[in-house]
Amino acid sequence: MGNNNESGHVMRAARRLAVGLVSAALLIGAAGPAAVADGGPTTLRAASRNLLIGTAVGLPQLDTDPTYSQILATQFDSVTPENAMKWDTTEPQPGVFNFAPADHIVAFAKDHGQRVRGHTLVWHSQLPSWVTNGNWTPDQLRDILRRHIMVEAGHFKGQVYAWDVVNEPLDDSAILRDTIFLQKLGPGYIADAFRWAHEAAPNAKLYINDYNVEGINAKSTAYYDLIKGLLAEGVPVSGFGIQGHLGIQYGFPDQIQANIQRFVDLGLEVSFTEVDVRMPLPVTEAKLATQADYYSRLLEPCLAVKGCVGFTVWGFTDKYSWATYFAGQGAATIYDENYNPKPAYWAVLADLAARGRR
Repeated sequence: MGNNNESGHVMRAARRLAVGLVSAALLIGAAGPAAVADGGPTTLRAASRNLLIGTAVGLPQLDTDPTYSQILATQFDSVTPENAMKWDTTEPQPGVFNFAPADHIVAFAKDHGQRVRGHTLVWHSQLPSWVTNGNWTPDQLRDILRRHIMVEAGHFKGQVYAWDVVNEPLDDSAILRDTIFLQKLGPGYIADAFRWAHEAAPNAKLYINDYNVEGINAKSTAYYDLIKGLLAEGVPVSGFGIQGHLGIQYGFPDQIQANIQRFVDLGLEVSFTEVDVRMPLPVTEAKLATQADYYSRLLEPCLAVKGCVGFTVWGFTDKYSWATYFAGQGAATIYDENYNPKPAYWAVLADLAARGRR
């Protein structure tokens, strides 16, 4: 394991200093970068070193909001299309593929030296109605699933470094989710999806991805057992994606570093793939401080384990965050709706900088 108590104390001290300084800066009107130690990195991307710092990317704001695209280009070295690679967008009609929105995001990333995470090939949500409403035989649905994976992963071969191949296949009871794929194809659809994705994009890292698996709990243990079984069968699973959707009104997950480590010990890489930390509205300084602490407490164990390779936030500005889906909650990202960096931003930057000085 790549951590010790001393380095953990350094990162936590840096985080407290960053949050305290930025709070003071906001009160007296000073510039936010005062929270960064003299001579230290001034962007997340500059501080990230070997850890990919990413964000989900949405349309149309990529084209219509210059501030959005400027921050995206300068702060992050990895991007994940928020919706543009999901099935309802990429194959809205049987055999009719639309990759234009995703191609646009991939081209932006290429122009700015960024890597691309693909999200997602198989998911029970955001499926087009023709998939969910079709009276398919098992053989028909299996052919549909194979075609979709092969065409999409093949289209982005060499352009997407990692895929969330199967997203959220377990439910909150830690059992296989009752989806059309499970109903028609049985649990073997998961192994098939990984094999097809590997056939179409042999150099891509292939992830299974879910929420509420940050620490050691029944759901993350079910994934550990599932993946261990898949690997024993030779299924090409290469990564475990921990989404990281949290809320400050809930307790913080336990044993995150130990959880990461046990998946790494299976031979996988691990990434935090969809991090945000929502809060009950309205926003207060105390809530922002707690939010910053939660971001750091997710990032620190990732920095501590060599096999944790990425930390992606699920959107970077409250202006476009999905977290308003939760009634009375929001403000989940590291920039506010006016693109002011929040204490969470400075805390993440301080943790990355502290890691670089170890």
